[in-house]
Amino acid sequence: MNIATLSNYIIPILILIIVLYGLKKKTKVYIDFVDGAKDGFATVIKVMPTLIGLMVAVGMLRESGTMDFCGKQIGKVTKYIGFPGELVPLNIVKIFSSSAATGMLLDVYKKYGVDSYIANVASIILSSTETVFYTMSVYFMTAKVTKTRWTLPGALFATLAGTIASVMVAKLM
Repeated sequence: MNIATLSNYIIPILILIIVLYGLKKKTKVYIDFVDGAKDGFATVIKVMPTLIGLMVAVGMLRESGTMDFCGKQIGKVTKYIGFPGELVPLNIVKIFSSSAATGMLLDVYKKYGVDSYIANVASIILSSTETVFYTMSVYFMTAKVTKTRWTLPGALFATLAGTIASVMVAKLM
């Protein structure tokens, strides 16, 4: 059996294991599932205004040309370390919205080709960095955290480390 075939069975088997475990423990599996879905829906309703605000802000920055301007200016410095200035907007957007960054990644593929150095760096960045502000807003709002302390600086540092690692790995390809 190859890995593709195995991957088709992993989720159904996992669901079956969870249901069997619930039945063994004599819990009301379906009612617990519905209650969890209700809680999840309530969470979505709570964070929706924040998500809409983030998406609107990213769209405005992108459409106004601010992102491209910043990319060109910052790219003058980053080109010396191998980080293409064309990817600065992608890296900034990724901090706010993964779906918007994915759309930008597709634009990079169309413009430079999927096997180009820029496309490789962009692909690795998207898979090795996190949507910092989205994640913080969703999790901290849900958990009612008001003092984030070092979370933002730590997350931005991790994004920087992921970006540097992306450039280094892409150079090896």
